[in-house]
Amino acid sequence: MFVPNAEIAQPAKDQMSTPNPDTTRYSLAFTVPHCSLSVCKDAIFAVGAGTYGPGKKYTRVCFLTPGVMEFTPGVGAEPNIGTVGKEERVEEMRVHVMCEGRAIAIKAVEALKR
Repeated sequence: MFVPNAEIAQPAKDQMSTPNPDTTRYSLAFTVPHCSLSVCKDAIFAVGAGTYGPGKKYTRVCFLTPGVMEFTPGVGAEPNIGTVGKEERVEEMRVHVMCEGRAIAIKAVEALKR
């Protein structure tokens, strides 16, 4: 389950002046085909992404947006889906999750690369 388009955004604006990286909230967003959605969510939640709030009472929190990924694999590409030179469309889900602390954000991205 390798998700190449995961990205960690800058800290949330209300957290920008926080000197402690363990309390800074980071935003992680990625897209994933529907067939891999549960596996990806389980992987990021297992390392603590999507857990926050007073007393960490909220867990497995994410925002999901359905969409269609469109791409054309170029020369030299080895696509998992599609064919080189042919336009492809895949229904995917965009997942947006908050991570409390840089360490959790990094662990979540690493979990997606496995």
